[in-house]
Amino acid sequence: MSRAAKIVWVGVVLALVFGVAAYVCAMRLCARQMAADDLSWLKREFKLSDSEMRRVRQLHDGYLPKCREMCAKIAAKESEVSETLAKGQAADENLVELATLRAQCQAQMLKHFQEVSRAMPAEQGKRYLSEMQRLTLGFPGDSERSMGDMTGPGHGDGNH
Repeated sequence: MSRAAKIVWVGVVLALVFGVAAYVCAMRLCARQMAADDLSWLKREFKLSDSEMRRVRQLHDGYLPKCREMCAKIAAKESEVSETLAKGQAADENLVELATLRAQCQAQMLKHFQEVSRAMPAEQGKRYLSEMQRLTLGFPGDSERSMGDMTGPGHGDGNH
């Protein structure tokens, strides 16, 4: 290999090493920042004071165990549904139970969002609650509306 080729090869290797190192450092920094303060967006977006933010954090920390518990129940039920379907069996009862768990989860979230909104200045709390309700309730409605636009038997034709 010629000297020029070796220099180019070393340059490419160094560029790759530095590129990978920069990527790893950026990911760690980003992860550390997110882990350090996952609610900082809330303070910025809704211009909360330090005392308001402390109350919101307290509510958030109190809600997390309930949220994790509900997520675990939903995941377990989803697994049950998948196993039932994989066996070629009807999953009607499991689907009803899954839907019930999801509805309970939504109800808990909405109650939490109402509490958080009350810890904010009135206008900011109203805006926060409106956005959280849209995010919590909006997506299933969107998919239901889009399915209502489909044509064919059982899809928006009134023959259910």
